[in-house]
Amino acid sequence: MGVILLYYKLRHPDVPDDKIPQRYRISFWMAFKKVVRKWFSAVVCPKIPFSNLRVSCYRLCGYKIGSGTFIGMHCYLDDLCYDKIVIGDNVTISYGVYFACHGHRQDHNRIIIEDGAYIGMRASIIAPKDVTIGEGAIVGAASLVNRSVGKGEIVAGVPAKPLRDRAKNQ
Repeated sequence: MGVILLYYKLRHPDVPDDKIPQRYRISFWMAFKKVVRKWFSAVVCPKIPFSNLRVSCYRLCGYKIGSGTFIGMHCYLDDLCYDKIVIGDNVTISYGVYFACHGHRQDHNRIIIEDGAYIGMRASIIAPKDVTIGEGAIVGAASLVNRSVGKGEIVAGVPAKPLRDRAKNQ
């Protein structure tokens, strides 16, 4: 019997076993693993000096990251919704980029970075609703992205506004 389930049974002795809410049926190790994963992804991973090792640590924490991806130091990938952030192949994420999948209401939305995208230093990607950064898109440094960016689009500013389309210029 897990510690959390035992705590519930002590506080509610008259509730039969089949009526105990599912959220109390987790083991101590499941809860401990969740806390360690959150700590590891928020504190340890961003400070690892080698990109390949850093990406491997984020994958170990449950983030979906494609091959050939570079993640700079001191990036914050939202630890509350590690399963909602998807990063494609050959993506470059510069130093200090901030990903947030939730807002005030704590509803978790998806952030999808498609193949070949580039995100500049200190940019913030905040998802009030699902946000997709298209294939080959460029997000300027210190930009705030709060809506989707199209394929090959170059955006910058707070909030990020389209500057031009790479596909039309090539």
